[in-house]
Amino acid sequence: MDPLSLPKLKQHNSLSNIIAIFLSTMAMLSKNLHSTSTPLQLLLVLLSLQRLFLFQQWNWNPIFHLLLLFCFFLPPSVYLVDFSCFKPPSTCQLPLSRFIQHASSIISFDSQSVEFMAKIVASSGLSEQTYLPPALLSSPPKTHQREYIKEAEMILLPLMDDLLTKAKLSPRDIDILVIHCSAFCPSPSLSSIIVNKYSLRSDVKSFNLSGMGCSAGAIGIDLAQNLLKTNNNCYAIVISTEILSAGWYSGHERSKLLINCLFRMGSAALLLTNRKEASKTSKYRLIRTLRTQTAFDDKAYLTAIREEDDDGKLGVTIDKGLLPAAGELLRSHMTILGLKILPLTEKLKHVVSVIRKKFKDKEGEIYMPSFKTAIQHFCLPTSGRALIGEIAKGLNLDGRDLAYMEAKERVKKGDKVLMLGMGTGPKCCSCVWECVRPIAGDSNKNNPWRDCIHLYPIEAGSSISQT
Repeated sequence: MDPLSLPKLKQHNSLSNIIAIFLSTMAMLSKNLHSTSTPLQLLLVLLSLQRLFLFQQWNWNPIFHLLLLFCFFLPPSVYLVDFSCFKPPSTCQLPLSRFIQHASSIISFDSQSVEFMAKIVASSGLSEQTYLPPALLSSPPKTHQREYIKEAEMILLPLMDDLLTKAKLSPRDIDILVIHCSAFCPSPSLSSIIVNKYSLRSDVKSFNLSGMGCSAGAIGIDLAQNLLKTNNNCYAIVISTEILSAGWYSGHERSKLLINCLFRMGSAALLLTNRKEASKTSKYRLIRTLRTQTAFDDKAYLTAIREEDDDGKLGVTIDKGLLPAAGELLRSHMTILGLKILPLTEKLKHVVSVIRKKFKDKEGEIYMPSFKTAIQHFCLPTSGRALIGEIAKGLNLDGRDLAYMEAKERVKKGDKVLMLGMGTGPKCCSCVWECVRPIAGDSNKNNPWRDCIHLYPIEAGSSISQT
């Protein structure tokens, strides 16, 4: 920000000039506080303004001291130090043919239900290398509290071990713990299980989120960020998972059988921190988060809801109105986000096209701003191929914009990454990250899929816009 671009003021030491500069500078700092600037960058802005004051022969000292004090009270930046992903053992792998065979052996499913699920799985975009927990590979599936706990421990404990080992941290170094699982909310909570197993400190701030669907990952990051803003020099772990055995549906309603077909085992854990030294070693810096929802609208609210069928069997009903509701939510969310992150040229193109259409060319098209001008990589919610396709279509994305970002070593220093979560409610949360260091080679060391990632070329996702 060049101070010489500011309007030239009269060269006299009047109180009105000082107040005007102070207010405009505070507004500028507040704007930068919510954008991509760091406290160090803001301090450089202050020093530039000091030079301007000296040049104009104004009394700089009172203003400088106030702004410097304001700068030091800015919340610290939040960094993503590293993350870990859970890959289930090969004994849990379930190719399509085995899934159909297994479903056919379950007495509670009739032939029509099996045929329907086979059709959905075949068109879902799932690969032959997806997994189900041992409880669901039994016949009949074991859907009991004891099995839910076993599945949770099977996923969470190796994930925590791997993340702590990568970061070279002790469990007692962790200050904040956020775990989210939509379908399973035990007592004691999943976060309490981790506190117990790892003997975390007595003052650890632990949280357990449930019922938030595929938006929970981004919401967990947003929650951790807010806690890190008010707690200095802290480490926070955010874990996202789903306990499939707790969400399994064994009835005949097709709108509930979809859940059995769209979701498979998996989990991820992120290590966040606000420590100053992390700026040199972390992978990403969190630039901003945004949350919106439409749960106030009854029609949207009922598009995905957990309820019993006529036989009393519990399952998640996915209504046909889910995609339209998701589209409306996405438009609302991205409009707000676009105002905050899109370059001015994209905003002007949109405004000019709207004015032209209204007053000159009523048949003309309205220009839709391209988020690719501000974002280089996109992480979309894994809520099924249809929803991913709907989001990709709305953002004008193709296969190269999605997935395999670190695995294919495509993320470069300075690149922006948009993490988007959309879940039941419906609700939406987005996180915008900036890559702060070169991370080439990291995936080869720590990627649990490094032995098979070559089977998944980027071009494999190019058909996503056609779904």
